[in-house]
Amino acid sequence: MATATYPPPPPYYRLYKDYEQDPTSAPEPPPPIQGTYLLYGSSYTTDDVLPSLEDQGVRQLYPKGPNVDFKKELRSLNRELQLHILELADILIERPSQYARRVEDISLIFKNLHHLLNSLRPHQARATLIHILELQIQRRKQAVEDIKRRREEAQRLLKEALGTLEGQ
Repeated sequence: MATATYPPPPPYYRLYKDYEQDPTSAPEPPPPIQGTYLLYGSSYTTDDVLPSLEDQGVRQLYPKGPNVDFKKELRSLNRELQLHILELADILIERPSQYARRVEDISLIFKNLHHLLNSLRPHQARATLIHILELQIQRRKQAVEDIKRRREEAQRLLKEALGTLEGQ
């Protein structure tokens, strides 16, 4: 009994049989998905929105609204986290049975820190893109300058060669 090593190709490969002679004969790719879609039994959305802490069932420790001072709030949460960790160390030494509440507080602070940092991701992506584009512009300007310099050098060499030919 013979078995195939690989499965046969999917049936839609026939749509591409004339591709080498006529590349436009291939079907267009499907349009991008918009809205929500189902993948492996889970529902996903194409909208890139960070859910609020309340939507996740977590108490928000920093002020709500669009005008959040991220630097100030991150520092404040970091100081609060340090304080809670020190208190946890004290509780683990003095009253080990009461550590659970402190661990929950630390977890809440970490979730708030994580959410604040995630809300900065669009700004980080924009700054990274700006940096990449500036580097590309700089490289292209350097390439243009290099081409101009080589062109001038080639013109100088041609003039010298022409001068030596005329001198002979």
